[in-house]
Amino acid sequence: MQVIYGVHPVAEALRDGGKIEKIVLLKGGKQSGIREILEIATRRGIPVVYRDREYLNVTAGARQHQGVICIYEEYRYTSIDNVLTDCKSRENALILILDSITDPQNLGSLIRTALCFGASGVIIPENRAASITPAVIKASAGAAMHLPIVMVVNISRTIDNLKEEGFWIYGADATRGKSLHSHDYSTHMGLVMGSEGKGIRPLVRKKCDFLVSIPITTIIDSLNVSVSGGIILYEMTRNWNSLKIQEKRG
Repeated sequence: MQVIYGVHPVAEALRDGGKIEKIVLLKGGKQSGIREILEIATRRGIPVVYRDREYLNVTAGARQHQGVICIYEEYRYTSIDNVLTDCKSRENALILILDSITDPQNLGSLIRTALCFGASGVIIPENRAASITPAVIKASAGAAMHLPIVMVVNISRTIDNLKEEGFWIYGADATRGKSLHSHDYSTHMGLVMGSEGKGIRPLVRKKCDFLVSIPITTIIDSLNVSVSGGIILYEMTRNWNSLKIQEKRG
């Protein structure tokens, strides 16, 4: 059993169609965005109960629940095979590989950004990294409920598997990478983002086909990992995402 909290994450959990035991709302609260939650819960036959603020604080383990939580089945990771099956149906596919991201806010932000730019999935390691928790789901604004997340024991071995499937692997490296703009991103790609402090681990870095960096014009020599991830993901996908938008408009 897992608790998801916050208006947007709970709404996304309801839209996702997963198994929800119940919705808990703040007694006497006047939260915005609750109407849609109530409508979906009613349509799906999910019980809605009202409790005081102390109950929500304790159950959510946080005070930023916005007066709404849901009791949800334990988060289920997907398999790399499922993600690769989706990639085979795409002309271009992107998988975000996160090497030891430990901050839940950064993990959530990266998942949200990956979903926005059309990634097929996100890969995270089983050890020494943040996992998918209610805090991560909230930080992703519910994106973690829609984008397949794969948890693996060995990132390096997983990269080898991706290469066998025709992926080129790019690693973000602020000091050793070539300019982000100097590459052709017209194939299946894996982007590796390293930990907040140390970056990509040496063994994982060796597995990368290319190292890329973001050209910056300031004395500050680094960017937050979630900000860097957003910039790189945009550059890697802007051409084929633009073509998709044109096709839809046409």
